Amino acid sequence: MDVHRCRFVPFQPSGINSIAFSHTKTRSARHGALARMAVGRANGDVEIWNPANGAWQQETILRGGKDRSIESLVWVNEPDTEVSDGRTILGKSRLFSVGYSSTVTEWDLEKGRPKRHASGQHGHIWCMAAIPAEAGKADSQLVVGTNDGELVIYSTEDGDLRFQRVLVRSPTKKAQIVSVAFQTRKIAIVGCSDSTVRAYDITNGHMLRRMTVGADLVGSASNTIVWAVQCLANGNIVSGDSTGHLTFFDGKTYTQMQRIQGHKQDILSLAVSFDGKTIFSGGMDRKTVLYKQGSSSDKRWGKSWGRRYHEHDVKSLATFESGPTSVLVSGGPDTNLAVMPLKQMGKENHRILSSLPQQPPLASAPASRFVVSWWERQVHIWVIHKSANDIISGADEDLDLSQNRKLLKTIIIKGDSNISDATISECGTFLAVSTSTDVKAFKIDLPTVEEPGYVLQPSDLEMSTVEVPARLRKLGASKLQLSRDLKWLCVVSEGSAVRVVEVEREEDDIRLGPIRRLRRLQRSVPRYIRIGGMGNYERTITHTVFSPDSIMLATADLAGYIDTWVLNAESQDGDAAKNGEPGQTSSGSESSDSEEESVAEGSDTWTRNPNGKLLPKLPAAPAVLSFSAQVPGEDGATDYILLGVTGQWTVNLFHPLQGSLTPWSRRHPKKALPAPFQDLLDLAKGCFWQDTRVWIYGVSFLGMLDTSLDLPKPSDVPESEAEAAGMKRKRTGYATGAGSKMAQRSLVPHRISRHVNGAADEDIDMDDVTRSDDEHEGVHSDDEAADAAAGQLVQARNGQEGSSGELSQPTSHKKSWWMTYKYRPVFGVVALSETEVVLVERPLWDVDMPDRFIAGEPWER
Repeated sequence: MDVHRCRFVPFQPSGINSIAFSHTKTRSARHGALARMAVGRANGDVEIWNPANGAWQQETILRGGKDRSIESLVWVNEPDTEVSDGRTILGKSRLFSVGYSSTVTEWDLEKGRPKRHASGQHGHIWCMAAIPAEAGKADSQLVVGTNDGELVIYSTEDGDLRFQRVLVRSPTKKAQIVSVAFQTRKIAIVGCSDSTVRAYDITNGHMLRRMTVGADLVGSASNTIVWAVQCLANGNIVSGDSTGHLTFFDGKTYTQMQRIQGHKQDILSLAVSFDGKTIFSGGMDRKTVLYKQGSSSDKRWGKSWGRRYHEHDVKSLATFESGPTSVLVSGGPDTNLAVMPLKQMGKENHRILSSLPQQPPLASAPASRFVVSWWERQVHIWVIHKSANDIISGADEDLDLSQNRKLLKTIIIKGDSNISDATISECGTFLAVSTSTDVKAFKIDLPTVEEPGYVLQPSDLEMSTVEVPARLRKLGASKLQLSRDLKWLCVVSEGSAVRVVEVEREEDDIRLGPIRRLRRLQRSVPRYIRIGGMGNYERTITHTVFSPDSIMLATADLAGYIDTWVLNAESQDGDAAKNGEPGQTSSGSESSDSEEESVAEGSDTWTRNPNGKLLPKLPAAPAVLSFSAQVPGEDGATDYILLGVTGQWTVNLFHPLQGSLTPWSRRHPKKALPAPFQDLLDLAKGCFWQDTRVWIYGVSFLGMLDTSLDLPKPSDVPESEAEAAGMKRKRTGYATGAGSKMAQRSLVPHRISRHVNGAADEDIDMDDVTRSDDEHEGVHSDDEAADAAAGQLVQARNGQEGSSGELSQPTSHKKSWWMTYKYRPVFGVVALSETEVVLVERPLWDVDMPDRFIAGEPWER
């Protein structure tokens, strides 16, 4: 396998401004399964993450647009309802956002786009909070603070969003409201830019108390900005300000109780555990600090832990507690999420969640050797001139590998919405791009050059727009996929509606034909589940893929259901009609479906796979969906092979025409996978096939499974050999949703200097200190296993005996699995042929970040 390892794709992830959990503390397992995390970014995108007991899967991205930013996110949960049969309908979860404008936006999670907007006669909104709910009642109001010092109420009653009234107006407009929290349902605590924390009665707008946090001890600022406020379970108030101080106020008398210098620069964010016994702060000094309350009679607070998890400011913090899961999540301009243990802080490792999208915005046109990437409103088309073999065979000492690639075109998509997906044909002559409000198509004219060694230039490409049916443009799309023969374009709109468009080619002309809606299988989901919680959000389609011969189409949704359709030729139309599977259109529940064009008699039609209902449901949301190169009727094959990898690391191979698992998949459940696969914390992002081998990659790994060979069983192998081959799992105990537990003595220094008066200093290497056998084993067993596995990997790369994927055996034997961590962070991998791929990395140090306001040294800015 030839790998073009490259970093030339200038993907620019956006900074994190806000993090919010739908349920910060869950009451039951059902509420825990319903919980989601929303992440608001500076480019207007909102990411929806599923904690999934520590899997942390990015499910969908709600796309923003030009000059939009998400500055605050708030979830509103309706109360649970008990029905007559004893069942409980979970309350619906609604997501709201604001972003440096006078508008509040509600997001439609099922359709993946804004649902409604509301605004009033007030200044730009800087912060937002939901009024706490009473037992059995919905939290039906939002309170926002503006840059004009106004406190405004919006109503969310009856599933609507509307401006209600301005609660507080500032006569001078000099004090901006930059943070807000609730002490009770009637008392709002706001942080202002004039060194004050204020308490307001929201029933009448009266100010109950005005508390001063104090001036900067250094005296460099006339006013202190209170960037964050929180209320503890006992009613006390805590604030973080621009002097780096954490200030505590009594919740009854509104007097200052204590002041702690928590950071060297501004405190930008605060988070409090559900029981109010733990406080976290994040600041401009990049530190996240933990505070605990002492056990003495005065109950004073103190700093217990502080560490830098980010390369820039810590702008947002949020806690989440659900069963054994107990974590703190932070984010900022460095674009990555950091997940830290909450209750086990100092006992478990943290974990960094990459800012790179779960589904790579990357595609290829193998016949033309094009690589296409997209983000925000830009599409870039690159060409890779020579294969790796050609480079090596014709290399000279002055070879510049950067000359092997060329940026051919940069396309700026008109409109305000960010790109949701794009797809290019295998031959590189047709490109389709979608946003949440539009679909655009382009025809690419390639030059006809027979001169050997000719290097394609940007001027050689001519692009023209292809007319898209008005119905398709109106709907927009979240997913696009072209068939390999460039005859069909699959479009997923409104989150879960599947449509196919015929691509008609006549000589040098390309146009889009009739739109055909495909009906999905009706799943037996109880009504009390559909009308509550997240509604039909889990039916959102996240993956679409055509078979190699373009005869079958498969989709997968967040619930784990796989729908498949087959293309029936004219001779099969009668049988399809008899089976009641028209496939090409669907009246559905929307009257607008009737606007879709009918299909001419005798044309090809898509019908549901007769055995599609037999396909097993995936045990978790899919992370990868892909067809192998196997086609029925070739080389004795009788069915396709469809791969589905979930966020819980179950690898499933299906025979879709039969509606069953393959024999290999039946023999290899999750527990039969090699230990390195089971120990992975990062999710799979994609895959590519090499005959019967499937190469699965994530942000920090690249692994291979050979579906024609059985995997070795560690139970049948001596422990020493299994450990050396990397087949023994590294168990460090149960984790609470962040990283694994810290190993014993992981905080012990490696070297100690001993000073004796009148004698020279002596350096003591702690590795040479005599320890007990049990302690030695506990400390070094994992390291020894890693070293042994690394040695096997080096042997595999050098073509020697043994590998990290198998036990020691002759090199003539095929390896059943293999894994490397050499490439990271992996942005995406696309194939140029069956033996040649382009692997794109996007390291954080190569990403342009905004300058820090305060830095210790010039190189830290």
